[in-house]
Amino acid sequence: MDPRRFLNEILKAPGYRGQLVHIHRIPAHRARYGRLSDPLHPAVQARLRAMGVTRFYVHQAQAINAIRQGHHVIIATSTASGKTLCFNVPVLDAIAQEPQTRALYLYPTKALAQDQLRVLRELTQEDLAWVHSGTYDGDTPRAARTRLRKQAHILLTNPDMLHLGILPNHTLWGSFFRHLRYVVLDEAHHYRGVFGSHVACVLRRLRRICEHYGASPQFIASTATIANPAEHMEQLTGVTPQVIDDDGSPHGPRWIALWNPPFLDRARSARRSANIEAAYLLAELLRAGVRTIVFTRARVVAELILRYVRRVLTPTAPELTHRVKAYRAGYLPEERRRLERELFSGELLGVVATTALELGIDIGGLDAAILVGYPGTIASFWQQIGRAGRSTEPALGVLIGHDNPLDQYFMRHPDDLLGRPLERALTDPDNVYVLQQHLPCAAYEIPLSNVDEERFGPGFVDAMVRLEEQGLLAYRGDRWIYTDRRYPAEQVSLRSIGSGRFAILNAADGYRLLEEIEAHTAPLRVHPGAIYLHQGESYLVIRYDAAMRQAIVQPVDVDYYTQPKEWNDVRIIRSLSHQAMGKAMAFLGQVRVTSQVIGYRRLQHFSEAVLSEEPLEMPPQSFDTVALWWDVPEEIIWALRKQRLDPAGGLHAVEHAAIGILPLFAMCDRWDIGGVSTPRHPDTNQAQVFIYDAFPGGMGIAEEGFRRLRELWRATLELIQGCPCEDGCPSCIQSPKCGSNNQPLDKAAAIMILQSLLW
Repeated sequence: MDPRRFLNEILKAPGYRGQLVHIHRIPAHRARYGRLSDPLHPAVQARLRAMGVTRFYVHQAQAINAIRQGHHVIIATSTASGKTLCFNVPVLDAIAQEPQTRALYLYPTKALAQDQLRVLRELTQEDLAWVHSGTYDGDTPRAARTRLRKQAHILLTNPDMLHLGILPNHTLWGSFFRHLRYVVLDEAHHYRGVFGSHVACVLRRLRRICEHYGASPQFIASTATIANPAEHMEQLTGVTPQVIDDDGSPHGPRWIALWNPPFLDRARSARRSANIEAAYLLAELLRAGVRTIVFTRARVVAELILRYVRRVLTPTAPELTHRVKAYRAGYLPEERRRLERELFSGELLGVVATTALELGIDIGGLDAAILVGYPGTIASFWQQIGRAGRSTEPALGVLIGHDNPLDQYFMRHPDDLLGRPLERALTDPDNVYVLQQHLPCAAYEIPLSNVDEERFGPGFVDAMVRLEEQGLLAYRGDRWIYTDRRYPAEQVSLRSIGSGRFAILNAADGYRLLEEIEAHTAPLRVHPGAIYLHQGESYLVIRYDAAMRQAIVQPVDVDYYTQPKEWNDVRIIRSLSHQAMGKAMAFLGQVRVTSQVIGYRRLQHFSEAVLSEEPLEMPPQSFDTVALWWDVPEEIIWALRKQRLDPAGGLHAVEHAAIGILPLFAMCDRWDIGGVSTPRHPDTNQAQVFIYDAFPGGMGIAEEGFRRLRELWRATLELIQGCPCEDGCPSCIQSPKCGSNNQPLDKAAAIMILQSLLW
């Protein structure tokens, strides 16, 4: 495609209203090549030549050399830079030299493992056909599992299966662990936050078992470009790696466009929905025959855009409506595999996806990527933009701004987006909440002893004391043994707040399973009266059964969707740290958060206008986490009243805007954090603003915000002052998550509060 020509044509389109606010061109890069320090095994060399690989990019050569020299390695280069060869080549070379060698490949998703198995099997043909590899996950038949345990040279799995099925049954895997030489973590940037903390504990358990069998494997990781690759790998694995980040891969010229939806009215109180803008842009690209991926941050948004683009295409290009589909988590495995095949074959011209396709699944060449809203991190921004572009061909990336503080900040400051340094990936291997879940698993596998304190970190002793008090562990001789009857790994979910799945059953299809979702999200997504979207079709929730963990739905033809409203409360458990910040005192500490779905809105398709609001009372859910909070001194509150401004509205506005802008400073998504503000908090009797990690035990976001609080205040003030609205809008102080309908809010009071805190 010709991105510049396409953008010029868009400027002439009837519906264009000045949305294109910035265009940035990234020039093409030529390939740079490196040399291997020693020749590869002849069988590996022959197979690479047969595949057309006769030389290696600089980073590939450096990685292969370092791995063959015995170093732990992390490869941090751009999307589609050939990272897979960096570890496949030295692993296969080692197996060819010594056939007893074993390797364990870990992928964040089953789909990615299946995709990479195809790549590996292409490599292991002809003189390497004797090398056995296979995926070991929940979909693997029992007979195949036994064969893989005995024969697999390379085992491809995910952290969940390693945690649940392999480590607890390590005695069945004795030979594999005894000869395990390599552990590969692909897409390692995905292991951050609470999921990363869980994976760090799983990998410590893995190293413990390897030592038990006399093995000490090398760790190899690949990641999208992040600010702290060495630190991130050390947090995950406990080993210090060599970083490979001199990217020698080529790419064609890339145009990046920032697209800001137009205002809906002269008062500039709201902008048109980014979802609608995405549908129109996608339709134009599909009509031009451009293979396009649209990234969204939420499953429901992917479904909405699919519905909207089909509606736009139907009058003028109905033949294209079946060539665009949605791809997201929640679909059943067979449906996702079918979609992947249709994408790879070119049968689908467009796909609307969540971050499930941000990972390196091979879906064929794409020419354009549309990002519906800033994805939460600079690393994800470049990862998603990089999904478009075939080798040295031109590519187009478009970021459509949502009507929220962070997106609008970047729409006004494009150079800050495009030149902004990458964030640090935050993983806390010492998260006590997570550690307490994994130590019983470790004790079940091999009894724990005092030497494990060094491996599991400073929270080990406290966690062991609590687990003893709970009767899960008992100290006998010089070891702790697991004493509960339950299988401990089954009690621990690596990816969600609570364990378990929630089934969605279709009443119109014999109550067959339509989808599965995480149980802790069910009150938000499948509450009574909710509209659940699947491949653009609407389903009404007619029954919600928390005890059975299932929701019954039926297909309906309605012109609206639903959005839940949530109420939150925060109570202080204890302060961990504090610092004076000018007139205020700021704190970091442990809090208890209680959340409850209290209603939902019906929003009209396409216009996204609110049709009605319905009350609802779902059971409250509580969890302990980490928060930062700060006092707003009484003198500031009195000054606000003197100016006839609303203190509660000002605090509420500061909370919303600060939450919206915090992802600038921490590698997180807006939905990973929550907040509460109050003119008089019951625990302190003072006006306060809280921002907390929305995961039990915390995930390092509040700590980062506490460390950079003055920068956060300054950016929040600049955001609010720079917004052209008069009284506050979704681009500055309104929040789509607000359970009190964005009331009260006072923009002028928020500005005065922040100015007083900073000066």
